[in-house]
Amino acid sequence: ICDRCGVKVTHSRVRRKRMGHIELAAPVVHIWFFKAMPSRLGALLDMKTTSLEKVIYFQDYVVLDPKDTPLKKQQLLSEEECRQAREEYGETAFEAEMGAEAVRKLLLGLELVELSKELREELATTGSKQKKKDLVNRLKIVEAIRDSENKPEWMVLDVIPVIPPDLRPLVMLDSGNFATSDLNDLYRRIINRNNRLKKLVDLNAPEVIIRNEKRMLQQSVDALFDNNRCKRPVLASSNRPLKSLTDMIKGKQGRFRENLLGKRVDYSARSVIVVGPTLRLHQCGLPKKIALELYQPFIIRRLKDLGHADTIKSAKKMLERKDAEVWDILEEVIHNHPVLLNRAPTLHRMGIQAFEPVLVEGHAIKLHPLVCKGFNADFDGDQMAVHLPLSIEAQVEAHTLMLATNNIFSPANGAPIISPSQDVVMGCYYLTMSVPGRRGEGMAFRNFAEVELAHSLRKVDTHAKIKVKLPENRQLKTDDDSNSEPGAVIETTAGRVLFNSILPEGMLFYNIPMRSSELARVISDCYQLLGRRKTIDLLDNMNRVGFSWSTRSGLSFATDDLITPESKLKIIGDAEKAVLKILKLYQRGVITDGERYNQVLDTWTHAREQITKEMMAELEQDTDARDARRSGYVNPIYLMAHSGARGGVEQIRQLAGMRGLMAKPSGKIIETPIKANFREGLTVLEYFSSTHGARKGLADTALKTADSGYLTRKLADVAQNVVVTMHDCGTTQGIEKTVIYRGEKVEVNLADSIRGRVSRTNIANPITNEVVVQEDELITPKAARQVEALGLEKIQVRSALTCEAPLGVCRLCYGMDLSTGSLVEEGMAVGIIAAQSIGEPGTQLTMRTFHIGGVGQRAVEENEYRAKRAGTAKFTRLRTVQNEEGEEIVLARNGEIAIINEKGQEVDKFEIPAGAILKVAENDQVKQGAVLVQWDPHSIPILSEVAGKVRYEDVVEGETLRVEKDPSGHIRRMIMEHKGVYHPQVVLEDDTGKILDFYYLPEKAYIEVEVGEKVAAGHV
Repeated sequence: ICDRCGVKVTHSRVRRKRMGHIELAAPVVHIWFFKAMPSRLGALLDMKTTSLEKVIYFQDYVVLDPKDTPLKKQQLLSEEECRQAREEYGETAFEAEMGAEAVRKLLLGLELVELSKELREELATTGSKQKKKDLVNRLKIVEAIRDSENKPEWMVLDVIPVIPPDLRPLVMLDSGNFATSDLNDLYRRIINRNNRLKKLVDLNAPEVIIRNEKRMLQQSVDALFDNNRCKRPVLASSNRPLKSLTDMIKGKQGRFRENLLGKRVDYSARSVIVVGPTLRLHQCGLPKKIALELYQPFIIRRLKDLGHADTIKSAKKMLERKDAEVWDILEEVIHNHPVLLNRAPTLHRMGIQAFEPVLVEGHAIKLHPLVCKGFNADFDGDQMAVHLPLSIEAQVEAHTLMLATNNIFSPANGAPIISPSQDVVMGCYYLTMSVPGRRGEGMAFRNFAEVELAHSLRKVDTHAKIKVKLPENRQLKTDDDSNSEPGAVIETTAGRVLFNSILPEGMLFYNIPMRSSELARVISDCYQLLGRRKTIDLLDNMNRVGFSWSTRSGLSFATDDLITPESKLKIIGDAEKAVLKILKLYQRGVITDGERYNQVLDTWTHAREQITKEMMAELEQDTDARDARRSGYVNPIYLMAHSGARGGVEQIRQLAGMRGLMAKPSGKIIETPIKANFREGLTVLEYFSSTHGARKGLADTALKTADSGYLTRKLADVAQNVVVTMHDCGTTQGIEKTVIYRGEKVEVNLADSIRGRVSRTNIANPITNEVVVQEDELITPKAARQVEALGLEKIQVRSALTCEAPLGVCRLCYGMDLSTGSLVEEGMAVGIIAAQSIGEPGTQLTMRTFHIGGVGQRAVEENEYRAKRAGTAKFTRLRTVQNEEGEEIVLARNGEIAIINEKGQEVDKFEIPAGAILKVAENDQVKQGAVLVQWDPHSIPILSEVAGKVRYEDVVEGETLRVEKDPSGHIRRMIMEHKGVYHPQVVLEDDTGKILDFYYLPEKAYIEVEVGEKVAAGHV
């Protein structure tokens, strides 16, 4: 022991191990138990958190034992009340205290066994939902304390542990200042206050001073445990809250996520990615420098085996010198040893994939362009991390499960995730386009080889229409799967012949321009027909052809290619006139401000849609007379958007049409649209109103990405233990799948909603009774199309919701694994896949706001229905009246109009909103495209069904009625939000005062009739 300072001389490592403690002069309550919501202490004692805080922080007394006084146990008394009670009942008539001491006594008085019994009895008898919830929460805590054999009074502390000194270091800086861990400050405050409290107690200081010191001690201990939960966190000199013990372990930077789960690993590297168009699908380019580091142990071992080096040290020296032998061995070592590539953020399992490395010069990792979609990577400076699987098992797993060639289809929706995009799509589309009047049009060929020869000799243009005889083993692909005869003569283009010649043998002939969706379909078809190997070859070939033809096409993006339709000025002029008309109506008081606003927005939205339509039509027909190229001219911008390579109607509209309505930061849409487009240039005012949206996009992207990432984490947390555990749980339950309509349009058709499910019953043809799908059989996409063709409305399928497996779900209830197209395998972590499949698009969507640039998003509201097919109109549940103009007005909400064809089959059905004006009568013959009904989508009218005199009921100004003047000086009467006994209504009576009908007025309804006014049927 050192004679100078009395410290034991020992190993320095004990500074990391030995704890100290502080003995407190007064007990304190642990902040976690009373402040963390839901408050555990509050639930246990059945007290409000606010009341507890008042007691703990020495504001109020709590009655511990009322004895014979009328006070209640656990009742709060302020100082004044307590003094009065003591005067009234006597000093010792009851027991009341404050601070942690009082809380401890309350906890000591709990009998957990008794309490548990009482709570259970109360649960059995109570009827109120809220009460049940509270009781259950309380019982949970009581039982948890009993099970863990903890004592409730241990929530109050007498002694505070102090963590070892090396974990809260004090470092001297070069400047002579000290840098210290925040914990030291927090401990110091506790020690100072504790010592002061001891002194005050020894000196017999007044109660008030001691109480204040105890409260300060409680606060300083709270700050040590969890500074963020305190009312006023302790701040450092730089005005930031000090980092307490809780902050050390929680959150992204805390002990768990940062240090335990987020360790940096050896054998990893990161670098910028560049495109590697010459790679095969399963390869990636690895810089030599990285490979040398990653594969170091394997190289060293090989050097020793071959006798180039005797010791590890000498082998390392060879590596540093980069001797010639090292490179040969590196080539040998990387053979069949895949690496994992990962791009942050890893939102779904495609974020990490394995590749066979190919050594490249330079410092950038080369990535195959087709796998970018899975990683959501682009080449504008993205970085990726490389990891090396070391053990044989890890290498085998990487090879069999994670190789890019095994992840062709997305597990979220079964669509190919390795599918061509951008340049490749543009090239393939350019190759398979058909343009009339090109060189060699109308020529006929005997086989593909002749076409290729004629094309390479420039006798026939890529886009020229020609006739060709299919080989004996090829059929023409048609939409309804009724493919043509093999060896038929078809009309196609030279480019399509070239494209189809890269498809593997056994596939059909696709005689369509290849947009990105068509390319994805070709990939899916190839996988189903010929399996994975052939699909991978096809992908590589497609990649090659796409790049080569997008290069040869010479397509560019020029200002002159952005064509603004001639009719733009007229459309805008018409819209401006319409807006003026709406404004006049508003000034005359015919419509409300809200209606005016909505109608103005609708007018502009329609105008923008119309301009867009004409613009796209002109782009499609665009033939540039000045273009003297032999190959002729196609509008590159239309081609890029139409093929799905880049951009879309939305963006072209802003470039060449009209930018349209913009949104304010609040999300409300500004009424004055931007009439110009980017090609014409914006005026100062237009530019100013568009800055709103652009900034909002940036801010939203930054803020929402974190939220949606959190959503993915929460989902994964909930679903992580859902795993496929058995083949069949034997349930007889299932759910019903139907076609989903949105308005009149089919949103999700039946085939899409049942494919990949397992059928609950036999699905048979209703006419011939031939079974299409057996019970417990997987519904393949082909079977799904057959079922849809039968015209069945509802199908019973098995579902994970009704699965009765004791743990997880069974294979039959889950159905198809979308990434393989066959029944899911046992052991698949389907919960995590589901969580990723929901979370990943969420994150993508938040990033998308930024790209559109704040254009007001507004759907065109429907305001009329037109017959899609000709037939006879039949009405169901339609109540109508005639208004003063003699129009038929629909009264009921749930009326329908059906269109019946000659065979008596219903071909169309429309739900008619109330207040709509009928344009046809029952049993009328309707032509295709005829208007059936029209209505105003922005207001819901309340219509009179009979004629009569108006009387108000319960319409009281200031209670249920608000009278306001609009800017045009008209008085508006609006029903306001109201509670209580009033039920405002308009009553119609005849001249004798007999009530004919009454109408309830919902809040925010405008009253359009006066008292005593006589109204006709159909009046608003």
